[in-house]
Amino acid sequence: MKVCIFRGTFNPIHTVHLAMAMFAKTKLGYDTVVFVPAYKPPYQEIDDELANHRYNMVKAAIEGNTSFQISNIEFQNERYSLPHEMVSELSRRYAIEGKPGFLLGTDTFREVDGWWESEKLKRAVHFVVYPRSSKFKPDNYNRFVEWGYDFEFANMKFMDVSSTVIRHRVKTGKPLGSLVTQPVLEYIRKNGLYLPYND
Repeated sequence: MKVCIFRGTFNPIHTVHLAMAMFAKTKLGYDTVVFVPAYKPPYQEIDDELANHRYNMVKAAIEGNTSFQISNIEFQNERYSLPHEMVSELSRRYAIEGKPGFLLGTDTFREVDGWWESEKLKRAVHFVVYPRSSKFKPDNYNRFVEWGYDFEFANMKFMDVSSTVIRHRVKTGKPLGSLVTQPVLEYIRKNGLYLPYND
């Protein structure tokens, strides 16, 4: 089975996350996209209590969509696992055929060479990179070719949506419109997430 892995904080998951995953599934030939919510992402100030909420929102967002799956691998270990360790474990669980895809944005991809043991991840995956700027220029990433990275850019129109914007809109009482799916919107409202005292 050809699998694309989409690991992220998803705080919260939004419609562009889903569009990125669907692009990988329908345009790049993957059989499924596995969402991997990070348990406690390093270098980010995120309330520990939000961990389960973030997982549940991803689950709600993809429920009923046979193109997507969710993995609780980090929640089982209750820790942030090194990316290459996570990929290795998922490859065993899903009997992945060949290199799995590894979906991320250009903002994250720019930093990947500085990740701990990035050489192991570089050998293990095919990066699928989504442009995170309207001024995106592929030539700016030629150094990754020289460094031996196996990657391609998702030929998608840039959509300026971020989890930060969504949290701010909730805090300030602005409508979310189509930025999140209805099940995620209902989950945020039901659990009172991202209010001033909870962000």
